Amino acid sequence: MRVVIAEDLAILREGLAGLLAERGHEVCAAVADGAALTEAVAAHRPDAAVVDVRMPPTFTDEGLRAAIELRARYPGTGVLVFSQYVETRYAARLLADDPGGVGYLLKDRVGDVAEFVTALERVAAGGTALDPEVVRLLLRSSHQAAGGVASLTAREREVLTLMAEGRSNAGIAAAMVVTGGAVEKHVASIFGKLGLPPAESDNRRVLAVLRYLEG
Repeated sequence: MRVVIAEDLAILREGLAGLLAERGHEVCAAVADGAALTEAVAAHRPDAAVVDVRMPPTFTDEGLRAAIELRARYPGTGVLVFSQYVETRYAARLLADDPGGVGYLLKDRVGDVAEFVTALERVAAGGTALDPEVVRLLLRSSHQAAGGVASLTAREREVLTLMAEGRSNAGIAAAMVVTGGAVEKHVASIFGKLGLPPAESDNRRVLAVLRYLEG
């Protein structure tokens, strides 16, 4: 996996680069601001970019805005936002077109290096990796449930929340301590209520997550 890192704190930037290199991944560039991130991705076309939210010059939302630009210009590059902050407005925009290949993790909630690397690999492969707290804040920022999301049961919403975190059916079953068959029934019900029939060209899990975040 080829990675570009955008982090203004030099110690954390170099630390991330070292951790990824130790695990056999190639760090193409490690930069300190959004402009340099855009240039690095254009030059190296990495599999994924790790992006902080608040970077120079204003330390507000430069990183997240750069991430949105990257998704538009280079949809094949996964973007993992790795920050202490949740900027709900821009985070919703980042996930709006297609949450596949997007992740958002909070620095103070990642206590295991393997967990971080696994999430980054999932994002690089086109999957989704969202911290539960990010999902909660995105939902709280929404004023009204949209479409069929309002009709989901509490259990179905729990399944969809875990799905939004990027978990497989097996991972959801383990987290909820239920059988895989039970999860499959919940997922089928969710797809039905959200009006997502089987289709070869559509990833229904991604579309369901998108409806959930919009709701």
